[in-house]
Amino acid sequence: MTAKYETTLIFSVKDGEEAVTALKDKFNELISKNGAIENVDDWGKRRLAYLINDEAEGYYVFFTYTAEPTFPAELERVAGITDGVLRVMTIKK
Repeated sequence: MTAKYETTLIFSVKDGEEAVTALKDKFNELISKNGAIENVDDWGKRRLAYLINDEAEGYYVFFTYTAEPTFPAELERVAGITDGVLRVMTIKK
């Protein structure tokens, strides 16, 4: 049984565009392996509401996908241990 999810990832921009692209590709591949991506909305670089790890800007990417109910916890676990990920938030639609 699959469900629909939305995940927002905020990446650090201090290491440059190449690092952001690598992180975006990594999470795109991870979600594709474990579910079906419906939409990837690249919001780009935006100013953060408050400093996160002494950074004032972050790169936002918004994924909409369907997956098994156990996958979002694994996605958040991987995001939590990946360097360059400032924040992750997943909601079930």
